[in-house]
Amino acid sequence: MRVLVTGATGFVGREVVRQVHEAGHSIRMLARRRNSPSAEEAIARYGVEVHPGDVLEAASLDGAVKGMEAVIHLVGIISEVGDSTFENVHMRGTGNIVTAARQAGARRFVHMSALGTRPNAASRYHQTKWAAEELVRHSGLDYTIFRPSLIYGPRDQFINLFARMIRLSPVVPLLGSPNARFQPVPVEAVAAAFTRSLSQPKSVGQIYDLCGPGALTLSEIVDQIMGVLQRRRLKLQVPLGLARCQAALLEFIFRSLLRKAAPLNRDQLIMLQEDTVGNPQPANELFGLKPVTLREGIAGYLGRDA
Repeated sequence: MRVLVTGATGFVGREVVRQVHEAGHSIRMLARRRNSPSAEEAIARYGVEVHPGDVLEAASLDGAVKGMEAVIHLVGIISEVGDSTFENVHMRGTGNIVTAARQAGARRFVHMSALGTRPNAASRYHQTKWAAEELVRHSGLDYTIFRPSLIYGPRDQFINLFARMIRLSPVVPLLGSPNARFQPVPVEAVAAAFTRSLSQPKSVGQIYDLCGPGALTLSEIVDQIMGVLQRRRLKLQVPLGLARCQAALLEFIFRSLLRKAAPLNRDQLIMLQEDTVGNPQPANELFGLKPVTLREGIAGYLGRDA
């Protein structure tokens, strides 16, 4: 199958490209710069074709989906900067790529959403992810939507962030509600689901949660990381009011002054206040995914540096 992958140079995208290639599909990736290190790596390793373009610029998508049979749409952000707002990237960007797929005659569309996405969500992230899902559901394409939980792996920006803090600091700050639960999922499982859905007709028109076998609070996640690293650290729950002030300050410094995405924003704090849990069984059964505990998953890469 000939597959266009958007977001192919990101953390999840690199693993998706690897697995899609290993499954025997040919790949075209959408990239803003053909000569970026990530794009050149994909060309060298997997022989992918690169189409220069940006989902926010509809004109740049001309020809991107031509000759493709399927689209795997992974583009998304967790922090805003410049024109890369939740509304632009999740809604307008998805609308542009859906339109390009329809015009090019690519029937299969596999879409990256997020666990916790729902109508009337509290966070703008989840609100715009829901709006993007609606565009996909009403596109007329043969879609499959995946809603992953927190995705972890050697290049993630969540588990590795806490691992760095544990290595360098005697205190680990905890944000959000102490009772909110999460179900982290390994990037390999997420990529496997996307890849296997391409040849699984039963997944057409369906939405699947991608999540780990157990629900953990942030404190319990940090305990798992400390256990793998064989470190003991003091955990400090940061009051919500203070965390909001910190997030607002970081947003101003990074977005307004540095023109970069802030490492923490107020929308993330909203999501850290609520459960982000789902049912992994339907996806695990259909796509043959093996449940992996967080401790097992992170030991494979964090354990080497303990």
